[in-house]
Amino acid sequence: MARPAAGAGRQAQVARLLVVAGLGACANQGPPPGGPPDKAPPQVVRFVPESGAVLPGFKGDAVIQFDEVIDEMPGGGARGGGGGGGGGAAPVNGLAGQIVLSPVAGDVHVSWHRSAIHVKPAEGWKPNRVYHLELLPGIVDLRRNILKQGKTAIFSTGAPLPHAALAGTVLQWVEQRALAGAVIRAAPLPDTVAYVTVADSAGDFHLSDIPRARYRVWAIQDQNSNRQLDRREPFDSTTVAIDSSGSAVLWVFAHDTVGPRIRGVDAVDSLACRIQFTAPLDPRRPLDAAQVRLYALPDTTPVAVRALFTTAQYDSLQAKARASADSVRRAKDTTARRDTVRAGAARPPAAARRAPALPGEAAPRAAAADTTKVRQLLKQRPVPFDRVVLQAARPLTPGSKYLIRFHGATNLNGAAADAQGVLTVPVPKPAARDTTRAPRDTSKSP
Repeated sequence: MARPAAGAGRQAQVARLLVVAGLGACANQGPPPGGPPDKAPPQVVRFVPESGAVLPGFKGDAVIQFDEVIDEMPGGGARGGGGGGGGGAAPVNGLAGQIVLSPVAGDVHVSWHRSAIHVKPAEGWKPNRVYHLELLPGIVDLRRNILKQGKTAIFSTGAPLPHAALAGTVLQWVEQRALAGAVIRAAPLPDTVAYVTVADSAGDFHLSDIPRARYRVWAIQDQNSNRQLDRREPFDSTTVAIDSSGSAVLWVFAHDTVGPRIRGVDAVDSLACRIQFTAPLDPRRPLDAAQVRLYALPDTTPVAVRALFTTAQYDSLQAKARASADSVRRAKDTTARRDTVRAGAARPPAAARRAPALPGEAAPRAAAADTTKVRQLLKQRPVPFDRVVLQAARPLTPGSKYLIRFHGATNLNGAAADAQGVLTVPVPKPAARDTTRAPRDTSKSP
């Protein structure tokens, strides 16, 4: 009798547990699937410390809090995000690549906490320092919605908040365009710990609430993503004295302590050859034919040099010569038809011959001149070039070789060198035989 009672009791207990589990599942059931998709990017709801705060003795992590869970991204929790102390620093990627904390000397620890990012300098928070905590565009949520607008919090560990500002634009001098994503480092002299920011898609940058000082400012084409200036990375630097505000235009290019060398020489026509260098020449230094010596090989007989041009100058001269020759040819052309248009009835210009606009159609407008800021800034400096055209005083002999010696070729950062190269003048191909003409019949008639 005892055994059946025990079995019944266990069955009743299991039944009660199943009922409770079922009720719990019903109570915890989420909203039904479906509904409109979430297309809103994550938003920053607060910074800790908040922007403008003065917190002597601040400890712990700075926090960027979002309104939803964000994607951790590969490399989250890696070091990076700050100014760094020297060359050879590790690349700043993943979640750390979206954070810039400055001024710091060394690494910055960045960690992911679902809907928040925690930031702390490896050296700790220094007293009486004004920090910039910048969130760059690019944070995404779990639905891959992208935050396209960055935000910055500025707080102090004791020093009063300053109100000076630095702004400017970064250009690629050789490529003739703005440098998007350039790393900007501004160090108040004589200090070497810099404020850091990143230029936007138009090459513009802005640092607000920095101390009044004389700054050394660098713009770096950060090819290895460590936010440092490393060997062979293109850069430019300048000094800016900032009282209330300052501005700078930086012309980024590759610096080389070795002067340009000749990469190759090729013939252009019977009188001219094109010399290509290993690096762009400084366009602010005028070309001088006295820089070049031309020798016929193998006995190095000197050949007089008439002129030295940039490729653009030579092409322009050739175009003008062709236009002048065409004009003379047309003037001598006696086969042209006589103009039968009556005097005083000349055809209207093309603009006047256009069909009138239809009702409701806007009249055509002339193309607006390009007056963008970048193009206006690029006009402030001449365009670098790595090719020049040498024009000899007499025709070059086909099939012969010539030695070219270029004295004082100077690159963009002022390094000069003597360079030489060899030109081999090609032999022109013989004219193709005309096979379209019928052969002449030389046989005698019977």
